[in-house]
Amino acid sequence: MTTPAPTPTRTPPAGYRRPSNVSSTLAKGRLGVPSVIFFVLSAAAPLTVVAGVVTTAYAVTGITGIPLAFLVVAAVLAFFSIGYVAMARRVANAGAFYAYISQGLGRPAGVGAAWVALIAYNLLQVGLYGAVGAAASPVLSRLTGTEPAWWVVALCAWALVAVLGLLRVDINGLVLAVLLIGEILVILVFDAGQLLHPAGGTVTFATLSPENLLVPGAGALLVTAMTGFVGFESAVVFSEESKDPQRTVPRATYLSVAIIAVLYALSAWTMTVAAGADRIADVARAQSVELIFTFAGNHLGPTAVTIGQALFLTSLLAAMISFHNTTSRYAFALGRERVLPAVFGRTAPRTGAPRTASVAQSTLGLGVITLYAVAGWDPIVQLFYWAGAAGAFGVLLLITSTSLAVIVFFARRPDGENVWRRIVAPAVAAAALVTVVTIAVANFATLLGVAPDDPLRWIVPGTFPLAALLGALWGTVLRRRRPDVYARIGLGAESPIAAITPPATGPYAPAGQGGAR
Repeated sequence: MTTPAPTPTRTPPAGYRRPSNVSSTLAKGRLGVPSVIFFVLSAAAPLTVVAGVVTTAYAVTGITGIPLAFLVVAAVLAFFSIGYVAMARRVANAGAFYAYISQGLGRPAGVGAAWVALIAYNLLQVGLYGAVGAAASPVLSRLTGTEPAWWVVALCAWALVAVLGLLRVDINGLVLAVLLIGEILVILVFDAGQLLHPAGGTVTFATLSPENLLVPGAGALLVTAMTGFVGFESAVVFSEESKDPQRTVPRATYLSVAIIAVLYALSAWTMTVAAGADRIADVARAQSVELIFTFAGNHLGPTAVTIGQALFLTSLLAAMISFHNTTSRYAFALGRERVLPAVFGRTAPRTGAPRTASVAQSTLGLGVITLYAVAGWDPIVQLFYWAGAAGAFGVLLLITSTSLAVIVFFARRPDGENVWRRIVAPAVAAAALVTVVTIAVANFATLLGVAPDDPLRWIVPGTFPLAALLGALWGTVLRRRRPDVYARIGLGAESPIAAITPPATGPYAPAGQGGAR
């Protein structure tokens, strides 16, 4: 029997060394589809949206088409997700938007997107500290008879989030699973109570009529509904840590959009059933975020109210944990590729967590809590609401830019994707998203709750284009002064390999740089 010839080994050129990725890669294979969905849905904060966003939308707009608005927004995001996950199969990167825009619209544009993402996700994360104190007040008052200052509760939440941010990502996923399952169950129980006790004794479907979205002000309603979905896009952020990114990311993304849409639309509709379609706006104005708890108290008893208020608190906590993980991974991705200082691109050897990026995010959160506490600023309006609205707008801009990047990317590299996934669906999403952005800018004073001539009306939305411009300029500086850094922008886990200068051709040539400029 002939002995097969040994496989020839390739000898690297003199001076070449393979990089050690121990401190520059995230822990692989720790997250399955359920875990990623827990991260995504926790960022969306279902109970916070149902209790806060939905009731506020009814109160501010007076329009009853909110259930349909959630379904319309879900349809737009479903179209967006088709191209989004198709690109995820080609580019696995914890930087998500940053990587995709780099690959599609060019590296300078990608760096600009990274600046926008850092600002937007940090705003979303630290803004939640302003709400947690208010959410804790009724629970602590009922259980202990005391109401500590908001910042005391915020610091306790901050400490928990900071510690979890340094632990294994799957441990964070288990914590979110427990919090989220309880949160969704209480929403469904509250919905059932509202549905079983209709105003006037009859269940009405009037608010599900399409004509409720064909009224003045419906555009602002769509923008408000869009904020409820912020976080759905984060499935891609965890692609490097997923067990099977090719399947995990698409399934988690589609399932998350579907679950969020059904949950929000159902809850918004059952509120109108319990209050009456013609009275929901007035009732929402009178009771604000307490509306669903009032219904629960009337239909299910005081114990249900206490449980619901406690889970409202944990809803905020779960969102903090999820956004902390998302934000730290964006900073990690940028540090790994040297767009930020290299120290941000290091992970903890034992846990695989982005250690430096996580500590930096925690430090920012502590600074914001301290500043607001010392200055005596309103933690609800001036921190939670303003930061949340601004951060959601930043994410909306990133989603819109990414839909355009997907089209350009697949125009250069069409192999393996059909016309529907690489052109039609992304184009439909891009057109719809550009429309929503235009409406958002036109109605930003209303979204912030300030006068039309208030400087914040332009300062807040204008911050993101300015950040994008500065980031793009930094990208061009890197192209001229640090071509080695510029070459690995958007490459993700491959970036440490691209940092070595191997031969231009052959087995050691850099990979993964296709179409990005």
